[in-house]
Amino acid sequence: MWESLPYSLLLRVLSHLSAKDICRCGCVCVSWSIAADDELLWRRKFQRDWKVDRSVPIVEGALWKSEYRRLYYEAPVVESEVLLEHSHQVLHVSFSHDGTCFASCSKDGHVKLWSASYPASVTHSRNMRDLSWNYTQFSQFNESDTLLLVSGVHFGTHTASGEIAVFNLKEGFVLQCRVLNKPYDIFGTWYTDHYLLSGRLHFLGHMLSCSAIWLNKAWQESESEKKPIVKQMFKFLNINASSVRTILVANCEQSCSRGNPVPDPCSSQDDDDTDEDSADVDDPLDPREKLLIFTTGSLTYAPHQVGFKRIRPFRFAEPGEPPTLLERLARQQEERRDPPDPFEQSFDVIDHLVDLHGHIIGMGLSPDHRFLYVNSRPWPKDYVIEQPLSPPPIAQEIDIHVIDLATMKEVGNLLRSHRAYTPNDECFFIFLDVSDKYVASGAEDRKGYLWDRHYSVCLAKLPHSDVVNAVAFNPKDPEMLVTASDDFSLKVWRSRAKVRELQLPPRDYHVEKADGDPSKSYDGAGPSASSKGWDTA
Repeated sequence: MWESLPYSLLLRVLSHLSAKDICRCGCVCVSWSIAADDELLWRRKFQRDWKVDRSVPIVEGALWKSEYRRLYYEAPVVESEVLLEHSHQVLHVSFSHDGTCFASCSKDGHVKLWSASYPASVTHSRNMRDLSWNYTQFSQFNESDTLLLVSGVHFGTHTASGEIAVFNLKEGFVLQCRVLNKPYDIFGTWYTDHYLLSGRLHFLGHMLSCSAIWLNKAWQESESEKKPIVKQMFKFLNINASSVRTILVANCEQSCSRGNPVPDPCSSQDDDDTDEDSADVDDPLDPREKLLIFTTGSLTYAPHQVGFKRIRPFRFAEPGEPPTLLERLARQQEERRDPPDPFEQSFDVIDHLVDLHGHIIGMGLSPDHRFLYVNSRPWPKDYVIEQPLSPPPIAQEIDIHVIDLATMKEVGNLLRSHRAYTPNDECFFIFLDVSDKYVASGAEDRKGYLWDRHYSVCLAKLPHSDVVNAVAFNPKDPEMLVTASDDFSLKVWRSRAKVRELQLPPRDYHVEKADGDPSKSYDGAGPSASSKGWDTA
């Protein structure tokens, strides 16, 4: 009798079952198997269970059933490890590009390098307080995963000074380079595989300053005294007590006519240079056009704008003949007699600004560098800033804005689930990360958050016992996510599929469902990877 049910009636019955039970029904007979794979059935099931708006189309080339399985079974929502090697708040975590290791920074002053294999373990550790650092705050691997950039804050009660250190990962985590960085929340970033960007802040007057972005070689040149190791790239004028912060570099696939190339201090070489030296100088530092991205402000000191500066390929040329001692003394005397007017100095123009009308607390690029995701705490509607040192109150909600770097326009749905509670003067960074399919962010409500990029739905809340400062996806395994928290811990989150593959017993891990998660709880027996239903998805 059940086998002879009309198809429409069978679909109606199946629509009232859970996803797991629908897959089990598909094993009864051929007709039920066909009904259990019905796209209309799974579309409605997907939209209802995951609370996806009906106007949102499916991912191109995918099936509704396979998308349901992906969100439930392949998203990193299951806690597999708790790492307690840090003795203070953990502020940041980042992965290597090959996915084999990750680095963590903490207020205990240490930077630690971890193996990403299960179970995660420390392979190298360095106490940066030996170098007069107060704490480490940020890390980033270069493209070849041979060097690690670590950014930190110097000792001092109200210091704005920081430093960048570079460690060689191929030679036993040896310290290779140190670069001053001010203010410390510029963080620093890689420009190429062997060159990094840092910042310097110069005060010019009341609420006026200049932010200089410097290009630095990641090691001290020893072959020739003429080889440059630093180069000033840009100078930006800051008003109303603002400054450039949180710099990123995106690689542009398409060239753009906007923006000016970095000024080249040397356009010719001496006649007696060798061909090899000339080739080194004539070649651009990186043939790719790049985009310098940073936060800034024009109305108040709080960063509320995202700035963009196009960088065309340029040469890190050798300097010309330095001025003589007499020439330098004459120049200094002239500057003392007639000090330069700060407004008459040559400042670089920001190519594009996007105002988010709120306090920006974190940014992250998509893996293809096409989209920029920005954490921001919005200001009240129709706000008016009368005093630059008194910005508007900020909301408890954290918005994630998405900016298309090809058009410089905000796109997509605004993600909002996570929360923060600190006021303007105590507001701190909440780092986010983006994979091909997911977005994750920390929050002050003691949870990390995971969303699907395409459907803009929250998939999971990842619990800690204190503020979650940062998150990082494994770029080679999107089913692995690491969260860093003020509770002194890092947590590793893996997908249900990966947990099953690792054969972890149910008592060893935990998952907290999100509002849109159709599963009431995970007992280790979810939709089986070997079930007929998921095999055909």
